Amino acid sequence: MEKILILDFGGQYNQLIARRVREHHVYCEVHPHDMPLAEIRRFDPIGVIFTGGPHSVYLPGAPLPDPGVFSLGVPILGICYGCQLLAQELGGLVTAAQEDAAREYGKTLTVFDPACPLFRGMPERSVTWMSHGDFIARVPEGFRLAAHSAACPTVAICDEKRRFYGVQFHPEVNHTQYGRELLHNFLYEICRAKGDWTMADFKRRTIASLRERVGDGRVLLALSGGVDSSVLAALLSEAVGRQLVCVFVDHGLLRKNEGDEVEAAFSGRALDFHRVDAAGRFLSRLGGVTDPEEKRRIVGGEFIRVFEEEAKKIGAVDFLAQGTIYPDVIESGLGQAAVIKSHHNVGGLPDSVSFREILEPLRMLFKDEVRQLGRELGLPEALISRQPFPGPGLSIRVIGEVTAEKLAILREADAIFREEMASAGMAQQSSQYFAALTNMRSVGVMGDGRSYDWAVALRSVQTSDFMTAEWSRLPYELLDRVSVRIVNEVRGVNRVFYDVTSKPPATVEYE
Repeated sequence: MEKILILDFGGQYNQLIARRVREHHVYCEVHPHDMPLAEIRRFDPIGVIFTGGPHSVYLPGAPLPDPGVFSLGVPILGICYGCQLLAQELGGLVTAAQEDAAREYGKTLTVFDPACPLFRGMPERSVTWMSHGDFIARVPEGFRLAAHSAACPTVAICDEKRRFYGVQFHPEVNHTQYGRELLHNFLYEICRAKGDWTMADFKRRTIASLRERVGDGRVLLALSGGVDSSVLAALLSEAVGRQLVCVFVDHGLLRKNEGDEVEAAFSGRALDFHRVDAAGRFLSRLGGVTDPEEKRRIVGGEFIRVFEEEAKKIGAVDFLAQGTIYPDVIESGLGQAAVIKSHHNVGGLPDSVSFREILEPLRMLFKDEVRQLGRELGLPEALISRQPFPGPGLSIRVIGEVTAEKLAILREADAIFREEMASAGMAQQSSQYFAALTNMRSVGVMGDGRSYDWAVALRSVQTSDFMTAEWSRLPYELLDRVSVRIVNEVRGVNRVFYDVTSKPPATVEYE
C-alpha cells in the first residue's frame, strides 16, 4: 500500500494535513519530526510532508529532521515552518521579518506561477491562509520562486529536479481557496499516487487480519454506544462472530431512547451482547456533586468499575478490544511530540480484567473514516452520524447537581430540539447541536399562575475541526418552534435561551 509520511514539527494543523491527504484516498501517518532514517526507510513513503510549527528554524534547538530524509529520492512538501526548514537546511537563508515586511497572518491574496507542477490547474491569483513571522531571505541553489504576495516575495519555492516544494501558507485549511487542488497535485502529479486507500479495502483486509490474529479466542469490548465503539463492535462481529462479548454499560446519562437504540442496532448481529443497567448506581454517586471535573472523574471511574465487575462474571477472555482512533493517538503524544490531552483508551488497561492481548483495529483511522467504515458494515445511519457526545453524557449538560428530575427534563428538551432540527432540514447543516439544562431558575407566567422554573439553553455550532467553532445562524422560525414546544411540553421549564457565543472564547460544551 502506498504511503505518505507526515513529519510533525509541532504545528496545530498536523491532524488536518493527514485528514486532507486521506480524503484524496492516499494513506498517510503522522510521525515525530526526529523519526530515525532507518524507520523512515522501513515506512517506505512515496512522499514526505513537513508540517508547520511554532519555532524559528534559525534559532538553537529548532526541531530538525534526520538529514537523510533529503536523500531518499522521494518528493517533499514543506508547509510554513516546513517550507522554511527546506530552505534553511538546503543552503538558503531564513530570517525574522522586519516590521510588517514579509510578515503575514490570515487571508492573503497570493500570485502563483502556473508552470510549477504544484500549482498546475489553479488560478494565477487566489486567497491563501498565512501564519508566519519569518521569511526566506535567500532561496537555496536549485530552487526557484513559485509564488509571491504583496508583502512577501518568497511565498513558495520549488526544485522540480529533486521534487522539493515549499509553501509559506497552509493549504490544509478551508481558508486557502485551492488548498485541496494543491494537495491533489502533490499527491497525484508529483508523488504519482494511485489513490488505493478506501474503507471497503480497509474492511476486507482488517477482517482477514482479525480472524487470523484472534483464531478461536474470545474478545471483550466495552460498548459505549458511541460511533467508535459501535463501529468496532460491528467490525469484530463480522470477523469473529459470537467470540465477541460486548458489555454495554447503560449509565442512565444517555439521551432519550438512546440505550434502546444501541441495543436494537446489534440485536441481529452475531455477538454476545450484555446490557448492564447501572443508572441508579451512577446517579447515586453523582448526588450533591456540582464540579464538572469531579463529575467526569466519577462517571469515568464508575464506568470502569461496572465494566470490570461484569467482565469477571464473563470469565477469562483472550483479547480486550478498544475503540482507539488516530486523533486519540496523536493527541496523547507521538514520541517527543507534546501531549495535547490524555485519552483513557490509549495506554491504560484495566488491571483486574484477565486478557492476553489488546486489539485496536481502528487505531489508524480518523473519525470521518470510522463513520465511512460503519456504512460499509451496514450500521444504521442514525448511529453512524451520531454527533459528538461527551463521555460523561448528560451529567455535564446538566449544569450543577445532577438529579433524576433534571435528567428527565433535559432528555425531553433535547429530543424536541433534535426533532425540530431534523424536520427543518438543519440536522446535517450543524456540526453539533444539543440542549443543556442551566442551573438558573426564573419567574414566569404560565396560564394564570406564577411559575419559578428552569431555563434551557440551546447550542448549535459550525466547525470543520472543533478547534474553533462558529455559532449557527439558525432561522428564527425554527428557534421559535423549539422554544414554544419545550415550554409547553416539558414540565419544569419556563424559559429557553439560544447561545450565540463562538469558540473561542467559549467551548462547545458548557462543562
